[in-house]
Amino acid sequence: MQRYGFVFMLAMSALAPAPVATAAAHHEPAHVQKPRKNARTPAEQPYGRPGEARKVKRVISIDMSDTMRFFPSELRAKRGDTVRFELRNSGELHHEMVIGSMDDLKKYAALMKRNGGMDHVDANAVHAAPGEKARMVWQFTKPGEFYYGCLVPGHFDAGMIGTIVVR
Repeated sequence: MQRYGFVFMLAMSALAPAPVATAAAHHEPAHVQKPRKNARTPAEQPYGRPGEARKVKRVISIDMSDTMRFFPSELRAKRGDTVRFELRNSGELHHEMVIGSMDDLKKYAALMKRNGGMDHVDANAVHAAPGEKARMVWQFTKPGEFYYGCLVPGHFDAGMIGTIVVR
């Protein structure tokens, strides 16, 4: 991080408010990561906010595979729903799920590619090592079409993206 720290922070400040922040050079997580209390995702984004586990109305299981696809790749939710995503990495590569707008995901996928990949430590992102599972609780507060993608370098470009329609 020392080498990229200043450049990275400068780049991130230009993109503020950023839905996805990174904290360190890319490394394979030892296990399933939970969003940290100091995560940089603001409480409210156009695509929602971190949810409270006690308010979960629905559980959605998603498989992440080395075919660079999420299954399912299309989800529907109602405005106000709090969803627990249960992710399973069925592949042999590291994968992640990051929720955001298409523009934000494209920007951060490019940033990840330029910097050799980094781990996100935000409430709208969750990682899973090969064969591992991960969870994320999210509340959809506004209607619209939003996205989730794997921003590990090359995965997003290969089509590892899904759509969330909130009505």
